[in-house]
Amino acid sequence: MTSAPAPASGAAQAAPVAGAPHLLGPSFDSVTPVRQPAPAPAPAVRIDRVSKRFGAGPVVLDDVSLDIAPGEFVCLLGASGCGKSTLLNLIAGLDRPTAGRIDTPAEGSAVMFQESALMPWLTARRNVELALRLRGVPRGERREKALTLLEAVNLTDAAEKRPHELSGGMRQRVALARALAQDRPVLLMDEPFAALDAITRDLLHEELERVWRSTGRTIVFVTHNVREAARLGQRVVLMGSRPGRIVQEWTIAKTTGRRIESPEVAALSVEITDQLRKEIRRNAA
Repeated sequence: MTSAPAPASGAAQAAPVAGAPHLLGPSFDSVTPVRQPAPAPAPAVRIDRVSKRFGAGPVVLDDVSLDIAPGEFVCLLGASGCGKSTLLNLIAGLDRPTAGRIDTPAEGSAVMFQESALMPWLTARRNVELALRLRGVPRGERREKALTLLEAVNLTDAAEKRPHELSGGMRQRVALARALAQDRPVLLMDEPFAALDAITRDLLHEELERVWRSTGRTIVFVTHNVREAARLGQRVVLMGSRPGRIVQEWTIAKTTGRRIESPEVAALSVEITDQLRKEIRRNAA
């Protein structure tokens, strides 16, 4: 029996069987493509080296820079006079910075102040409908949308009551529903619960957190209450004063299940308060 002749020197080798491993070196077909990481989303609010001076007075804000991500809940915290509300007004477009720039969504921001500022002659529903009307919502749709928004803040039963018939906490809920009616991607809140008692404030914290999680709004919340900031914020930004500037930030990894009396809120409050006291002493020196 004769054996098959060996291939002549320099003869071409048989092509490898499809699917078989390539023994002569790496195959380009077997290389796993490297996936590039997805780019980070653009900030919902970008504050870039912003300073503010009113006329010839002292500098109120000095070289403030801060990026706020879409859907983030950020609390601006600091002693009275540190420029928190001034910065919020600049973000809202109610004033212009002396230096630097602020970038916000083209749709603008909704603002909720410490006072509810409801129209006293209108019912809760009609106050919310007014915001819808200014937004251009057709008349036939306003009532249903207003009731849906009042339901979101647990005020359906008070829809036909006027502001003088509502408690302070209920009026702030109407103000929140009215702010949501503007349908802006950013909600700016300037100490909206400062005048309320502790129990009502705690209830509104729960309502606000629920609304934030369900709507995905970006929220910038100004407060001088350390526990409130530690309870609500995904990020707490501490501002120093004379002039106003950012001195420290805290990022909270787990925000679900927090209450004002939670141990983690208490621990963070102690840490923030220590830093705040240092800033107050520094400014008093």
